Amino acid sequence: MSLIRIHYHFVGRVQGVGFRYTAYYAATRHGVTGFVKNEDDGSVTMEAQGSPQAIMAMMRQIKESRWIHIDSSSPQRIPPDPGEREFKVRSY
Repeated sequence: MSLIRIHYHFVGRVQGVGFRYTAYYAATRHGVTGFVKNEDDGSVTMEAQGSPQAIMAMMRQIKESRWIHIDSSSPQRIPPDPGEREFKVRSY
């Protein structure tokens, strides 16, 4: 399996709408590890690690939420963390 890791920064209606828990459930469903956290400026940061297909499926599920509205995201590929085993919801 080809393992990649992507760092995202989401802007839009992404706090107070269940974004972090939607991301958590989507990650768990698709076997993606990493984390998601709210930022002080109202944005959300997420790192997702898994196969490209799993990460794409996770992102589709997040975007399907009727409450979440992503105005912009800036995905950036970063080195994988081979020791990571789960997806976590972090506080600030």
